[in-house]
Amino acid sequence: MAAPRFHRVILLLVALACAAASEVGCSDDDRRFPHLDRVRELHRREGGPAAEQEAAARGLLARLLPSHSGSFDFRVISTDQCGGKACFIVDNHPLFDGEGTPELLLLGISGVEISAGLHWYLKHYCAAHISWDKTGGAQLSSVPRPGSLPGVPSGGIMIQRPVGWSYYQNAVTSSYSFAWWDWERWEKEIDWMALQGINLPLAFTGQESIWQKVFQRYNISKSDLDDFFGGPAFLAWSRMANMHGWGGPLPQSWLDDQLALQKKILSRMYAFGMFPVLPAFSGNIPAALRFTVDSNPRWCCTYLLDASDPLFVEIGKLFIEEQIREYGRTSHVPSSDTFDENTPPLSDPNYISSLGAATFRGMQSGDDDAIWLMQGWLFSYDPFWEPPQMKALLHSVPVGRMIVLDLYAEVKPIWINSDQCMLHNFAADFEMYGVLDMVASGPIDARLSANSTMVGVGMSMEGIEQNPIVYDLMSEMAFHHKQVDLQVWIETYPARRYGKSIVGLQDAWRILYQTLYNCTDGKNDKNRDVIVAFPDVEPFAIQTPGLYTSSSNMFSTKSSKNYIVMDASNNEYEQPHLWYDTNAVIRALELFLRYGDEVSDSSTFRYDLVDLTRQTLAKYANQVFVKIIESYKLNNVNQVITLCHHFIDLVNDLDMLLASHEGFLLGPWLESAKGVARDKEQEIQYEWNARTQITMWFDNTNTKASLLRDYANKYWSGLLRDYYGPRAAIYFKYLRLSLERKEPFALEEWRREWISLTNNWQIDRKVFPTTATGDPLNISRSLFAKYLRDSDLQKVEGTKSSGKSADL
Repeated sequence: MAAPRFHRVILLLVALACAAASEVGCSDDDRRFPHLDRVRELHRREGGPAAEQEAAARGLLARLLPSHSGSFDFRVISTDQCGGKACFIVDNHPLFDGEGTPELLLLGISGVEISAGLHWYLKHYCAAHISWDKTGGAQLSSVPRPGSLPGVPSGGIMIQRPVGWSYYQNAVTSSYSFAWWDWERWEKEIDWMALQGINLPLAFTGQESIWQKVFQRYNISKSDLDDFFGGPAFLAWSRMANMHGWGGPLPQSWLDDQLALQKKILSRMYAFGMFPVLPAFSGNIPAALRFTVDSNPRWCCTYLLDASDPLFVEIGKLFIEEQIREYGRTSHVPSSDTFDENTPPLSDPNYISSLGAATFRGMQSGDDDAIWLMQGWLFSYDPFWEPPQMKALLHSVPVGRMIVLDLYAEVKPIWINSDQCMLHNFAADFEMYGVLDMVASGPIDARLSANSTMVGVGMSMEGIEQNPIVYDLMSEMAFHHKQVDLQVWIETYPARRYGKSIVGLQDAWRILYQTLYNCTDGKNDKNRDVIVAFPDVEPFAIQTPGLYTSSSNMFSTKSSKNYIVMDASNNEYEQPHLWYDTNAVIRALELFLRYGDEVSDSSTFRYDLVDLTRQTLAKYANQVFVKIIESYKLNNVNQVITLCHHFIDLVNDLDMLLASHEGFLLGPWLESAKGVARDKEQEIQYEWNARTQITMWFDNTNTKASLLRDYANKYWSGLLRDYYGPRAAIYFKYLRLSLERKEPFALEEWRREWISLTNNWQIDRKVFPTTATGDPLNISRSLFAKYLRDSDLQKVEGTKSSGKSADL
């Protein structure tokens, strides 16, 4: 049977060490993992007092639904009252006697469980909806007024977790999404986490300050660290040893401010009863401490300390101890990823084993109860990791002392072969995408699979604030023991999301469920739409299916034979991912437009409408681009010019559409970067970081673009009009000149001008709006009529072709 695939938002945590043990036979008792039980007991014992956790939940309610602050009573209870499991209980309050007294009693073993219980009640009894502010925020208009809240069945409802932990974040989310956050934004996110039932979140903010304190013990100066730490928008990759120094140096004020912010973050997480996952030493060191593996002296990669060097364990110990000293406590689940997107220098299993053992000894020396949490992404993407190497790493740690996040289980689940997570989003890009069937069944299948060592579920997207339907469903899966009936779930989703039950929108969401959110082709969904990821190839490298051209009429910068028999596997142009019937999605958009007046005042609807219109127009733009290249190959200069104008008009119209909702604006990203600066110099540096991350970064020459271009592309208003549109116009200019001059496409000149545009845009200081303008429904209707009502490109004025190639 084919291995099931899960959405990259299902993060199923698995103790892989037992799976290795199961190769030689592993009984149920053997697989109890007593140390995991000990850490759970430590979490219960070291958790904040009940009053603190109840207060945290009350504070959340006051921020979320202040009108109902007196409608709920919160109490922390013991696991014994939950049947020995993590649970929450929702009951009718025994003292309710009318408006002004609590109506519902929410019980749970922690502040997180109580908050998840509040969300469960609002969702399933009041038809409410919670999502990130940028994706429309919370829909609470359906919640009855105080004194009129619906009751629950007599005796209350108890919801137990099937597995104890609910994990959140990816190692790179801190840069793609959190880079510029202040405490106000973090408070909202921690509230969101608590409502989703997340109790095991990554907490990586401020770690550079800890590293500074540790390395100072080895006489490593601030200037030495300037080349070790990346800039604020690139810290995730310097932490993972993918690069060093890029975007830096980090001012001392950044280190100090981030440490202070981290203390607030941890204080609130602990107040809810969460168990934040802190970083640990993975072997990466500044150049001043180098002893072994070479590093590129410019930007790429840091130095890796030899695992046999006593300093390896010593530094690991000091780092854990310094964190405990600074923060006052730990959750005993540190995270370390030595080879996340780095291939080990040696394939010898003994080397791999020694490195894993040294990493764990460093953790254990600083915290005897530590359990190593590791991302399993390396096993999914890097062919280096064959069974001997995987076994060497996983067996280097005592049984039950490692948790592996099966980070890409929706496409390449490793729990099938070794032991199991969901990722879903790459680089915080925009694409309406999902595998809802797998989200609804994957966690259940993994938990019930033979020899399952699954200890939790979670969400591990690279970037947040997109595809709210996926995260709404996934958060529920932390509390479901059986597969969700998605037909019923989808039926009720639009009413919860928009606050009204509208048959036409239910029909639309059924279509979206069967198309956009039913990706079963097993391919990565990294958005490569032409608008946001423009191809850096000459035109004949781009396939135009169904078009035959004579090689005698080709003006190519390469030998024409490369393109006559080109196989898709040799195509330099990365085709945009398309897994659904675009016409069906256009029909769904028509339903949104037809019934939109009934919910046009809903921010959640406006977000979905803009996103769906964006999705359809982006795929239409891909078709326009292919038609442009086809016309170029046919030497039809007039058709090329007409279609290029059509494409640029579309980009500008899309920019106008995106400007109509706060979730699609460039301005907030740039302004939040400048907002954390202490002075003008920092403001310039931070804005450059923010602009560079979303365009082209790492390294390039005047005529060769970095491979890290458009990886973190964004459909943001301002970015399309000021960068993506002008970039496309440059390429189109050289298409036209090639035809008019009867010369090969000037690939090097296109690159030179594009890279110059990029560099200039990155240092520009233009200010972009931070508030939305325009009516999304009217704009969407206008664009639908202009581009999608009759999207036959042959009918675009001037594009009718005889189908014959003109001689150049």
